[in-house]
Amino acid sequence: MLSTVIRTATQSLRQARTRTYTAATRAQASAPSSKLDEGEQAIRDKLSEHFQPSELLVQDVSGGCGTFYAITIASAAFKGIPVVKQHRLVNEVLKKEIEGIHGLQVHTV
Repeated sequence: MLSTVIRTATQSLRQARTRTYTAATRAQASAPSSKLDEGEQAIRDKLSEHFQPSELLVQDVSGGCGTFYAITIASAAFKGIPVVKQHRLVNEVLKKEIEGIHGLQVHTV
C-alpha cells in the first residue's frame, strides 16, 4: 500500500517536472548564444563543454546584475542518475562561478 502511494507520488512529480519544460523554453534553449551576457555565456560554455547537452538554457534572472541564474539543461549524461546527483554534478562543474553569485536554480531534464 505505502509503496503504491510512493510510486504514484513519484510519477506525479516527474510529470509535473516535465510539464514545466515547455515549447517556449525549448525555443529559448536553441536561441543563439550571442544574446547572452558575459556571466550567462561563461556558464553556458562550461556546461556545454562538460555535459554536451541536447538543450541548454542559461538566464540571468537577477535583473541583469549577474547574482542569480536559472539553468535548464538536458543531457544524456544524466540518464539513470537521481535528480539530486544531477544537480550536484552541475554545481561541481560551476563551483568557481557559484562562489561569485547569490543564487542558482537548476532544472535538469
